Amino acid sequence: MQVRLAGLGENWSARGSVATLGNLDGVHRGHQAILKQARERADQLGVPSVAVVFEPQPREYFARSKTGLLPAPARLTKFKEKILALAPFVDGVQVLKFNAQLSSQNPEQFVQHWLLDQLGIQHLVVGDDFRFGAKRAGDYALLERMGEQHGFSVERTRQVLHKGRRISSTWVREALAENNLGLAEALLGRPYCMRGHVNRGMQLARTLGFPTANVNLGRQTPALRGVFAVRVNCEKANLANHPAVANLGSRPSVEGRPVGLEVHLLDYQGDLYGHELDVEFIHHLRDEQKFDGLDALTQQIHRDHAQTRELLN
Repeated sequence: MQVRLAGLGENWSARGSVATLGNLDGVHRGHQAILKQARERADQLGVPSVAVVFEPQPREYFARSKTGLLPAPARLTKFKEKILALAPFVDGVQVLKFNAQLSSQNPEQFVQHWLLDQLGIQHLVVGDDFRFGAKRAGDYALLERMGEQHGFSVERTRQVLHKGRRISSTWVREALAENNLGLAEALLGRPYCMRGHVNRGMQLARTLGFPTANVNLGRQTPALRGVFAVRVNCEKANLANHPAVANLGSRPSVEGRPVGLEVHLLDYQGDLYGHELDVEFIHHLRDEQKFDGLDALTQQIHRDHAQTRELLN
């Protein structure tokens, strides 16, 4: 799969492609169906399939610039996680840097520059409620009109339902916020996972006898908080579905801690610094809580480990 950042060269093998576009945060089962739909059409035409994504996501950009009316939602997948999740479904990813210039483009300019001049699309797969361009003025009808003018076709996406409700990134966030990991897995088609490199931390847990891997989150606001039974994968360390306990949050028993992800691998001895871990969230054990002293914290950690062994066995 090729990944191209906006503005990097015109000679790209994905020209003449079938494209779909959006945030695609989470790459859930609904997104997967859209990507498969685009791939089917691309195979019929004998051209590449391309996902066009925005980075940062528009709501994140407007929240940072303080022009948004609502805060940015919790991010399900950071950039690298999204690219890896897209890889099985498309031939290429076009990444558009969402900034003041892009946000001010009217819909006609957006289509002309990005979809026609940059990608030379033959076919576009989007939802009939898709909005784009400055002030979200562009819609499906405009894409159809421009397609007739410029020689590309437009196709509506197929909805994917779970128990009668359309699968969406918002629903995945709701499930994670409620610690309903089973529902999140059903919507995503896989366990919810975070990927990050292991950094050096305060090493307080090591002094208590429970060394943890401090995993770089790579996002400002995680979609869930608490203590979890997880499985860890790391090819370089020969770890596959290794049981572990993860604390995702600010560790209220330790003052002045930013939100972070700390993972203690059960029955593991090894150096993970610098390695990249995949952490799959399997069961919610409890919410974060503040303990009266290290003895109480240590006792709770023992209980968390025992519960994790029972659940993951």
